[in-house]
Amino acid sequence: MNRPDDENELFNRLEAEMDADPQGEVVDLGKARSARGGSADAGPDRSPDPGTDSRPTESADWDPEQSDDSRPILVDRAEPTPSGPGLIDRIKGSKRLDVIPVWMKSVAEFADGVKWLAGHAWHTVAFHAVRVPMLYVPKLIWRSPRGLANGLGRIGRWAVDAEGEPLRQAEARRENSELYLKLSKQRDRRVRLRMLLTILGAVFALGLGLFLVYGAQPLTQAVAATVGVLGLGVLGAPADAPLATRAVIKTEVQKLTSDIVVKAMASIGIGQIASAVAKGLDGIKFASPITREGPGWRADIDLPLGVTVADVADRRARLASGLRRPLGCVWVDADPNEHEGRLILWVGDRDLSKTGKVKWQLADAKRHDIFKRNPFGIDPRGRDQSVPMIQHNVLVGSLPGQGKTSAVRVLACGAALDPSVELWLHENKGTGDLDALECVSHRFVSGIDDDSIKYAADSLKLLREEVMRRAKAIKMLPRDLCPDKRITRQIADKRSLKLWPLLAVFDECQNLFAHPKYGKQAGEDAEFVIKLGRALGVMLILATQRPDKDSLPTGISGNVSIRYCLKVAGQIENDMILGTSSYKNGVRATQFRPEIDAGNGYLAGATTLPVVVRAAYLDTSDTEKIAQRALALRKAAGTLSGYALGQDTDAVKGPSYDLLADVAAVVPTTEERVWNERIAARLAELRPEVYGGWKGENVTSALKPHGIKTTGVAGMTDDGDRTTRRGIVRADLTKAIAERDENRGAA
Repeated sequence: MNRPDDENELFNRLEAEMDADPQGEVVDLGKARSARGGSADAGPDRSPDPGTDSRPTESADWDPEQSDDSRPILVDRAEPTPSGPGLIDRIKGSKRLDVIPVWMKSVAEFADGVKWLAGHAWHTVAFHAVRVPMLYVPKLIWRSPRGLANGLGRIGRWAVDAEGEPLRQAEARRENSELYLKLSKQRDRRVRLRMLLTILGAVFALGLGLFLVYGAQPLTQAVAATVGVLGLGVLGAPADAPLATRAVIKTEVQKLTSDIVVKAMASIGIGQIASAVAKGLDGIKFASPITREGPGWRADIDLPLGVTVADVADRRARLASGLRRPLGCVWVDADPNEHEGRLILWVGDRDLSKTGKVKWQLADAKRHDIFKRNPFGIDPRGRDQSVPMIQHNVLVGSLPGQGKTSAVRVLACGAALDPSVELWLHENKGTGDLDALECVSHRFVSGIDDDSIKYAADSLKLLREEVMRRAKAIKMLPRDLCPDKRITRQIADKRSLKLWPLLAVFDECQNLFAHPKYGKQAGEDAEFVIKLGRALGVMLILATQRPDKDSLPTGISGNVSIRYCLKVAGQIENDMILGTSSYKNGVRATQFRPEIDAGNGYLAGATTLPVVVRAAYLDTSDTEKIAQRALALRKAAGTLSGYALGQDTDAVKGPSYDLLADVAAVVPTTEERVWNERIAARLAELRPEVYGGWKGENVTSALKPHGIKTTGVAGMTDDGDRTTRRGIVRADLTKAIAERDENRGAA
């Protein structure tokens, strides 16, 4: 049996013999190695080595047939020089640190830092400026009498040399008469001089005071009085009660050190780490110094043999406890450029969940290019994260209320800001989360009833047909125009080819795929589109709060390229969204805390490794503003189509009424401005089966998609009181009707 560790035991025996030999005999290592051919209990052979070969010598009675049982075989041969990479190779393989910090190379991060610094300085100045007349000056005036007393007391103690009295008393107690007499003479000289200076100073102060009172100008008197009172107020300030309060309370965060990291790692329950640290061995190695990275500390760690990053990620809560930091501050990642045991530990100054709402980078942008990455959110280190849209399909999943809808809005709004993108929106929950984008949609539905589900299923059938049409169309294109058989920006801009990007959103898709009548065929169509449509410019965004094999077919979940998983309940749901074995590999969306970590999720497929991302937040108002910009872009480019122009004949029809026409009917031309609550009451009287129960807020929400904004309208109540309430201007209503009719006529 081969035993690679036998040589270590041999050297241990040799060391023991050398310690016991009083003559200090030198042992021949070659002979010692050859002795391993004999019995395990025998000592080393001290006869001369007959040969130069380092292999073990053969015994005279050695039987080859019993070689496997009678003697071990050397595995590692002795080398005259150590093997391995040379000096140049080691230098080439070393990692070079950035000459310029990352935050200086990123325009966005640099601008953000400068903006924060300017804001911090402005806040500090404004904070104290407000408190100077209201707090600081009254404090100084209140403290000025105490300051006068303190000042006179200090002058008096200085004049009589009070600071030397303890020393003189000490020498008197020791009965050291010689030194006491010297100190007394010194005091007498000091007191004579200081009394003279004090008297002269008092006379000067008296003269200055009389001049200021009787001879100075009023402005000079005011300045002198102010300076004197404020100066005395400063002298009267107690040591434990400073005048100014803190404008910013700094959060004290303990610096991350190697000792803290080692102790924390030893406490997470991994046996290899705990035993290595307990024995004092170098079980944890730091590949580079611990440094600041963004708003936190970064440590690159080589874990002990056999320990992976996934093992540590599984015990992230214990690691946070060992570091004495909130769970949202501690994040572990693997280094894709190194081995599986290289851990990147990042400890932030602040919990990611306390970052607040993340502003979307395109919230104020005029337009966006779908062929570029879509800004999506930030990671725990404050770095911007984005998602490629073209040639990708996206799956978003989470428990209810964790931020799924906001993530879908971010992706949909990014596509809406490109006027060449055709939007198909299906919100199968019925709450109107995507209603703001209705005005720019080619197909649109919002509802959970069978008709709405059928509309979404029909959309997938149409998408399947569209993919097949595009495949034939792109096959016919010249090779020089489309060498890779993929949709490009140049091809998308050629409207005659009808190969512009098409984005279809299916929110709450579990209601579609689990439907007993339409679900099976819808799943097959979606799988077909996902597999073949991405290269043809057809993209799907699927969002679900119930990821299982029935509501999310495996053919769909297994073929999407980008996944975003917020808080989920268990391992099965985790792997359904993020991919098989994600939970086993430490990518676990189950670790997020309900409500606390809402908006935080794992983003996979958009970067080399899955990364935690806090998605940007868009509320209904933000989405409506973006939708209006997208509408203006499409009007200018002439790309409005389908539902947005009233041409979607397959759309789910509601009650047969025209909201704008009904509002115009109940608001006569004599009323230039009218309250929304009065419009609601008149509409309820006009069509009670449609508008019954409507209030002013319902009117506001219903008119917003048509570009009619509410404003303050002054009027008289039924009691004769004059007041101002939310209402509309009839001219805006007339303009909206005219624009709608014009668009329909042009179509």
